[in-house]
Amino acid sequence: MTDEHVKGTATGVKGKVEETAGKLTGNKEQELHGKAKQVQGGAQKGLGDVQDAVRDDKK
Repeated sequence: MTDEHVKGTATGVKGKVEETAGKLTGNKEQELHGKAKQVQGGAQKGLGDVQDAVRDDKK
């Protein structure tokens, strides 16, 4: 597990909170921004997976 996994999870959680807040307040912009953060978090986790694979290949 790399730092990217942790950062990705944190970003995804922040995005989910932001999306939910946007839904509750009727703020579509905030809702979409939260969804975008969730996608960003998924990409960060993916980067962490690649880093793990590269590290494992070097062993």
